[in-house]
Amino acid sequence: MQNTKPAIHNAMWPGLVGKGPDSEPPIDLETMLDLTASAEVDGLRFDGVDLFASLPHIDIDSTKEDLQRTADRIAARNLVVGSLVAPVWPPTGGGSAMGSQSERDSFITQVRKTCEMAKTFRDLGVRHYGVIRIDSATSPVEWAKDPKGNTKKIAETFREAANVAEGYGERLAAEGEICWGGMHGWKHMVELLETVDRPQTVGFQADMAHSLLYTLGYNAPEDRLLPENFDWSNQDVLMAALTKLTDALRPWTIDFHVAQNDGTVHGSGSHDKTGRHCPANDPNGKMDIVKVAGLWMRDKNGNPTRAFQHICWDGCMFSNKTMTSPDTWREVLKTLIAVRNAHGWD
Repeated sequence: MQNTKPAIHNAMWPGLVGKGPDSEPPIDLETMLDLTASAEVDGLRFDGVDLFASLPHIDIDSTKEDLQRTADRIAARNLVVGSLVAPVWPPTGGGSAMGSQSERDSFITQVRKTCEMAKTFRDLGVRHYGVIRIDSATSPVEWAKDPKGNTKKIAETFREAANVAEGYGERLAAEGEICWGGMHGWKHMVELLETVDRPQTVGFQADMAHSLLYTLGYNAPEDRLLPENFDWSNQDVLMAALTKLTDALRPWTIDFHVAQNDGTVHGSGSHDKTGRHCPANDPNGKMDIVKVAGLWMRDKNGNPTRAFQHICWDGCMFSNKTMTSPDTWREVLKTLIAVRNAHGWD
């Protein structure tokens, strides 16, 4: 059975994240678009791309004419735009969501600019769905200096960002990742979302590679769900742990990244250590991708949640050799089609 929904997207930011002077060179947007558009499996192709609103891909201060040119390049490849990552971190012009007033103002400014960009893409006819992705832009170490106070500050910043997003008809998705303070454990993530208390506007962006590390308790050992020295061949225990995690976070999930992880942490360039994204067919991958994706895409009764209109593959910190191989993206596309056929709808 071939389902047609949700749409299938590829993330463009793996061409940038973990790249740079102390790593491999970034991969330009044009190349990432070409690799995505050229992938084909049984006559099916990617429907769209998710973007990082930052140079060297897209200038956050782009004019409408600049964005028109970008939209034209995307549309010429029969692709659309979905979710956008707001560059909320200090190196990209943002600031800590629990920092000084100036830092928090910078965070809000970057959210506003990304919402403006998203609206422009909508107005240009290349974007019909998707969210704005954010995180706390601070480390677990900084957060741990005052857990309750810092979670409260992050929540206040997120609520202010929600006010901005609502003015543009946008929603914000906070990506749970072990490298972000106040979001570095699954219980901390739920607590933050409950503290923000704006479920119509602020939700969760689930990434399978990151959420796997939640079960291992990296940076939040008190919330570990899998035993020490876990035997990865015991898939029943793994699925039970992931079921507990997804039951807690699925109700908040409004954006979803399909990904693989080998059970380790990884960082490159300036990016802190986080979930290691593996190729879709990596022999060291710990998850049955299609099976685990169903935990996020179906409710407790087994019905598709239809909580998002597209799913996206995230391959952050792949080597450039892997990134520029057409085989990589054919295998990714094949995997996403399998996920959609198993858990999607018409």
